[in-house]
Amino acid sequence: MNRPLIGVIAVLAALAGCSAEADENSSLTEPGRTVQLGPPGESGRELTPDEVAKLSYPEHTDADVEFVHGMIAHHEQALQMTSLVEERSGSEDIPQLALRLEVSQQDELAQLNRWLEARDEPVPLAGARHHHDLMPGMLSDDQLTELATASGVEFDRLFLEYMIFHHEGAIAMVDMLVTGEGGQEPELNQLANHIDSDQRVEISRMKRLLAEMA
Repeated sequence: MNRPLIGVIAVLAALAGCSAEADENSSLTEPGRTVQLGPPGESGRELTPDEVAKLSYPEHTDADVEFVHGMIAHHEQALQMTSLVEERSGSEDIPQLALRLEVSQQDELAQLNRWLEARDEPVPLAGARHHHDLMPGMLSDDQLTELATASGVEFDRLFLEYMIFHHEGAIAMVDMLVTGEGGQEPELNQLANHIDSDQRVEISRMKRLLAEMA
């Protein structure tokens, strides 16, 4: 789902004062300069400040903010689920899995909140759900109650099934972001990619544990 921003990366490298060794067909960057590659066999051309400005990163959109708000609520529910594990699980593996999930979800939550703060966008109050119940992968109140009242093997099975469902919802949200009107802003693009890959790895792990219980 990465969307290359090669020209922009070259701009930042130049403005940051990075240097690169290059042959005659490669890009050349020097402090304060941005050189656009020329056709094979021809030299490059230094861009004017106005031309450099036009190569700036895409700004964030309303769709980006909506995604971040939704993903915060999504992660908070995942943490609500993992908080049940210590007292209700009958497995040795599930608590270890839950701990890894908590660490990754909390880290991503912090990044999502920082992203909003850095752009002067409103940060939702903890636990604020609003319409986010309709997001892919969100458990209903009845499902949460079912999980919270189960124990032992039944809890472990439900936890894995529901968390897989929950993670698949997060992946769907990322897909909807990048195929819709968002996901171009570089930092959010990187974070969304990280969430997508992280959830996929965890789903594979949970499916293996679920298969072992069969």
